[in-house]
Parts: sequence; C-alpha cells; structure tokens
Amino acid sequence: MSALSNKISWVLFGFFGTVIGLYPILYFVFGRQFGVLNSHGPEELNSLIWNSFFYTHIVLGGFSLLIGWIQFHQKLRDKNRKLHKRIGMAYVTAVFFSGIAGVYVSIYTVGGIVSSLGFFLLGLVWLFTTGMGWKTAKNKDFDSHENWMTYSYAACFAAVTLRIYLPILENVLGGFIPAYRVVAWLCWVPNMLVAYWIISKREQKTKKVIQA
Repeated sequence: MSALSNKISWVLFGFFGTVIGLYPILYFVFGRQFGVLNSHGPEELNSLIWNSFFYTHIVLGGFSLLIGWIQFHQKLRDKNRKLHKRIGMAYVTAVFFSGIAGVYVSIYTVGGIVSSLGFFLLGLVWLFTTGMGWKTAKNKDFDSHENWMTYSYAACFAAVTLRIYLPILENVLGGFIPAYRVVAWLCWVPNMLVAYWIISKREQKTKKVIQA
C-alpha cells in the first residue's frame, strides 16, 4: 500500500471508530423506539435487569470503540507510554463489563438461535482476546500483546461492520430478521480473518528486519 492509501485507511479507521463509538448517544436522544430496541417486546423493555445489561453493553462498548483505535497509532504510542497504558486499562475495563453484558443480551436477541449464537460467541471472543492482551502486557510480552489487542479491537469493530452490512443485507434478503441472522456472524468473523492477515504481515516484516 502507498503512503496515501495508508493515510486514507487510517482516517477511515479513526472516523468509523469515533462515529460509531458515539452512536449509543442516539439511544438516549430518540428513546425506546430507536435502533434494535424496536425489535424487542415489552418483556425485555420493561425488565430492569435486561435494560441494565443492554445499556451497559452499548455505552461501554461504544466507549471501547471510541478510544481503542487510538492505541494503534504507533507514533502516539511510542511517544507517551504512560498515556497508552492508561487508555489501555480504560479499554480493558470497559470491555470486561460490556462483554459480559453483551453475552447476557445475546441470549435475548431477535432472530432465534442463529443470531444468539453468533453474538454470544462474539462476546466470548472479545472477552478472551482482551484478557489475553492484558495478560501478555502484564508479562511484558509486547509482541503477543499487540497481536491479541489487534484481535480484540477486530471483535470490537464488529459494531462498525454490523451497521455497514445490516442495511445492505436487509435489501438483499428482504427483511430485518433474516438480515440480522446473517450479520450476527458476518459482522465479526471476517474481522478476525483481517486481524489474522494484519498480524501475519507484521510478523513477516519483523522476520525480514531480523534477517537483514
């Protein structure tokens, strides 16, 4: 990729991370008839437990998305390690609560077992990769830390890809429910494959530097 392509990719990466990170604010602006809440019945909407988990998930998930992309800016990371660590701990803490809440909410999602399983596994993957990212940082294994956090943010970025794919799938499949069943998997599985590709390229580059 050229320097210009890299800059454009980085700007888009930051733009989507910021815009969709702020997206949960709309739930407080437009109320109960907005977004995915439209597809839930009174049993969930009137449940204090479900609402607590739902709003914990979207608010802290949005916060994770909003601050997470900054961590991949190498110059900023190298210039201020203390700031990187503080943002990282804020991210890990937010993921812990948002991920657990997301796993709970996935059980009650619309679209049946297909949607529920997709989002349930996404929550587990997000929690696991983030936990491994935190553990490797504590062990000062920074190469592995970077790899695990790449996977973690790829899972987090599912919030972005979901909102890109869902309206397209609704038009193609002719409805929200069939589209939601597909997007429950499509929003994160390809992201993990992209993360694997990025990590593989990074490792190949490191090997070339060592061998040179």
